[in-house]
Amino acid sequence: MGDAKVKSAPKEGVWSMVRLGLVLTVYAVMCCSVLALVNVFTAPKIKQNQERKVSEAMKEFFPDSSLTFETVEDYKAPVVGAITVDEIYVAKKDGQIVGGAAQVTGPTYDQGSILVGMRTDGTVAGLKFLKLTDSPGFGLKANDPTFRLPNGKTFYGQFEGKNARESFEAGKNFDAISGATITSVAVSSLINEGTKNLFSYFDMKGAN
Repeated sequence: MGDAKVKSAPKEGVWSMVRLGLVLTVYAVMCCSVLALVNVFTAPKIKQNQERKVSEAMKEFFPDSSLTFETVEDYKAPVVGAITVDEIYVAKKDGQIVGGAAQVTGPTYDQGSILVGMRTDGTVAGLKFLKLTDSPGFGLKANDPTFRLPNGKTFYGQFEGKNARESFEAGKNFDAISGATITSVAVSSLINEGTKNLFSYFDMKGAN
């Protein structure tokens, strides 16, 4: 009898492991299903909010009411490392391109997505953050309208009116945020990549 009990112990242990594995599998499937369901409902809303932000930003970059805005379909921006140019938009007056904007995503201290607007002469028309997930109190100052640099401007506001033909470098032609140098430099990389592709598209279309 004693031997029988000893021999059954390993079988019970194996069954317990199998049962635990099945329970974990069921939980994993349920979690994935819930996440997929949430994504189905939230993805359209997120896309709609993103489109609204882009539309509002384009109107701020190019306030002339006679302009029309279009999404570029005939240009594919090259991927540079972890930085991607997601979309390029153009502003037209009487069918002629007068400016554009690039939506750029890439690593900051965490992750960021910006929309940088530029006129065909290379002047930056504005900068908007579509997403920034950096540290509160540090990197998030880049997108904070209440934060002011020593020059009295917001971090993103200081780029407006500057010439993008010269790459942006912290301490040279823009001010970094004290305590958030990584975010500041990373955002300048996103801007540089965006304006570089806008120049390429303008050149391709003979617009500059």
